[in-house]
Amino acid sequence: MPDLKIHRSHSLGLERARDVAWKWAEDAERKFDMSCTVVEGEYSDTVEFTRTGVNGTLVVAADHFELKARLGFLLGAFSQTIETEIQKNLDELLAAAPPKSGRRKA
Repeated sequence: MPDLKIHRSHSLGLERARDVAWKWAEDAERKFDMSCTVVEGEYSDTVEFTRTGVNGTLVVAADHFELKARLGFLLGAFSQTIETEIQKNLDELLAAAPPKSGRRKA
């Protein structure tokens, strides 16, 4: 079964990275009928995603995203297309995210 591994560095900080990850999860649920669960941690979060033929995680940290996915047999034939689409989507979300500021919520 093909594996996808995508790493993206960023300078958003954890709070803004979480916003990007939530948006990614919402898009995955809507566009690809994924089931997504977010497990929040002190220094990073993990978005667990699954649907028939694919499962994986997106680790969200203050300075990077790390996506790992396992594709089943049928989707494995489209692994390059799927990887390209995930990269494009993640890059667009990162580009649209506001940069990290020094302000904190009260």
